Amino acid sequence: MARNLRFIETEQITQAVAELCVKANVCIGGDIRAALSKAQLRETSPLAGAVLALLSENAEIAERENLPVCQDTGMSVVFVWLGSDVHVNGDISVAINEGVRRGYRDGYCRNSVVRDPIDRINTGDNTPAVIHYDFTEGDFLRITVMPKGFGSENMSAVKMLKPSDGLSGAADFIVETVRLAEANPCPPIIAGVGIGGTLEKAALLSKQALLRDLGEINPQPLWADFEAGVLERINNLGIGAAGFGGRTTALGVNVLTYPTHIAGLPIAVNIGCHATRHRTIIL
Repeated sequence: MARNLRFIETEQITQAVAELCVKANVCIGGDIRAALSKAQLRETSPLAGAVLALLSENAEIAERENLPVCQDTGMSVVFVWLGSDVHVNGDISVAINEGVRRGYRDGYCRNSVVRDPIDRINTGDNTPAVIHYDFTEGDFLRITVMPKGFGSENMSAVKMLKPSDGLSGAADFIVETVRLAEANPCPPIIAGVGIGGTLEKAALLSKQALLRDLGEINPQPLWADFEAGVLERINNLGIGAAGFGGRTTALGVNVLTYPTHIAGLPIAVNIGCHATRHRTIIL
């Protein structure tokens, strides 16, 4: 049977990515705004409560004035879901990078990417982006732009646990990663956790986990209970908002899992700052 393909031009992708780059850096998610407000209401430390209020005020000003919510406008991580009934007329990776280039220029966002890890020469336009592709059924193209600042990225970690370490070992590793991070990732954080697969799969899952809405409960009861228990342990660390103590070190713990080898238990923790910025469009 003949298939009806949708054709998408690369310029449409470029413009969409440019807009996403600006919006993601200017407007934090409504789920995070709500979580910050709830945290402020239940905070018992006056200093921590004041910090949470300032974070909310900063987000409001950024959106109102169309300014980046943070000076670290991140390295652009782009997730692409491409439907099997879609054909892109051109090179999609080139189109995405051109969108990042335009977005960071038009949004007056800081260029934070260097061309080589050692010579450290800035590329001048925040490219190249880190692009992850996934292929699915359908006639749509979904793009998510996540500007990832390195105050939080630098505090992330991966470990190859033994299968016998089990849930308790995984929980201990997550909590210890957050404890060692202290105030560096601009808490209250979101802990994205990837468990399973291989080393690189666990790391990718941990970043994808940061895209889940904070109000969304894990559909698997085992992992929903695990997330709640780890979140409680993290908030008992006392690091608090901006590291000033209090009850709110994390706004959420989001876990994604994948089948793995009989001899392994890979786990990765990708820490997101209090803003954990990302925006999505479906073309």
